[in-house]
Amino acid sequence: MAQNVPYKIYLNESELPKQWYNLRADMKNKPAPLLNPGTGKPMKAEELEPVFCSELVKQELDNDTRFFDIPEEIFNFYKMYRPSPLVRAYFLEEKLGTPAKIYYKFEGNNTSGSHKLNSAIAQAYYAKKQGLKGVTTETGAGQWGTALSMACSFFDLDCKVFMVKVSYEQKPFRREVMRTYGASVTPSPSTETEVGRKILEAHPGTTGSLGCAISEAVEVAVKSEGYRYVLGSVLNQVLLHQSVIGLETKTALDKYGIKPDIIIGCAGGGSNLGGLIAPFMGEKLRGEADYRIIAVEPASCPSFTRGVYAYDFCDTGMVCPLAKMYTLGSDFIPSANHAGGLRYHGMSSILSQLYDDGLMEATSVKQTDVFEAAELFARVEGILPAPESSHAIRVAIDEALKCKETGEEKTIVFGLTGTGYFDMVAYEKFHDGQMSDYIPTDDELAAYRARLPKIG
Repeated sequence: MAQNVPYKIYLNESELPKQWYNLRADMKNKPAPLLNPGTGKPMKAEELEPVFCSELVKQELDNDTRFFDIPEEIFNFYKMYRPSPLVRAYFLEEKLGTPAKIYYKFEGNNTSGSHKLNSAIAQAYYAKKQGLKGVTTETGAGQWGTALSMACSFFDLDCKVFMVKVSYEQKPFRREVMRTYGASVTPSPSTETEVGRKILEAHPGTTGSLGCAISEAVEVAVKSEGYRYVLGSVLNQVLLHQSVIGLETKTALDKYGIKPDIIIGCAGGGSNLGGLIAPFMGEKLRGEADYRIIAVEPASCPSFTRGVYAYDFCDTGMVCPLAKMYTLGSDFIPSANHAGGLRYHGMSSILSQLYDDGLMEATSVKQTDVFEAAELFARVEGILPAPESSHAIRVAIDEALKCKETGEEKTIVFGLTGTGYFDMVAYEKFHDGQMSDYIPTDDELAAYRARLPKIG
């Protein structure tokens, strides 16, 4: 091992970020505004406040404030599990025989098992500060629902979670962690909401999607006095909170004079990727440095690589505002065999704008290739990775092997969003040879695109 760079780089408490970084402030081309589906005009704060907490609405709509102070209560909670380590993957480098230097930012050192807690505690704090009774939300693989149930328990808030049905059935223990923290968990789509019943009528036997679960959670929030809806990805406010990942990563790298060449993150809705790349992309936008930034998505749900950049509903039930994003269509439902939480039909408006501007690239990977990488990583680095994170691992390995071919000593940084200990059904299917690589056809995707709302 190199003597000058430790296996794990930890920051001191005094080095933890005291502010969130708002990437939009440095974007020349701002992300397109949310639109009211009834009027087609940009959403105003007063239109969003019946759904979201007031302070979060301000954060959502603010394209100009570069830094937001992290409230003391949130900062103190962060100290329970932050800083998270930046790890030099010496063992993986040795196994691959690559001259590349590989680092990963590990966000799994908390009970929720993922980075989601960074935003969950912030959103729960603002709900409590507003005097609300509770919040509603959706969850795909369960990481967000787990994180939010923990955060709500800390602030003594009620938490209602709609969990994508296929994950609800495959991950009973993830469900029980949420219930341990006091949350109610409902498989989505359900018969408990009007929109859930409509979806079941239109798609009998459906295994659900994040778009379905969002619709149900929003309906319950707006119909329940003292409740608001919170979201674990996609929204501007979520990427703002998750910037702590990238800020810590950059501080750790700077301590040892390390400048990454390639930064890689998995991409579902954009929370982890947006948080990881925030300060690096900020430097790129300001012309201070350049990086190659790669978003990795599943081939079964390829919103960046095969979607279109257009206004679309954020949810399947079409009750949410319209967002301009790379999308497959709000009624797109991934294959039930799709493992992990990257099941969303669209992508963060911030990341969509950056991608459309050519400031980052995207690639999609097959599920079996992802699990091959996950298994290799677990065997050499000692961490069982979440399927979502393993998309980034797959491409990090591929880039490191390219360096082996060319002899280039590039520095690669990727986000390890969390652990996979509640994903053993997926691992079991992979080991038993029962995992397939379902990839939607061009005709299937064209049918979804044909149903996009006609805007502009």
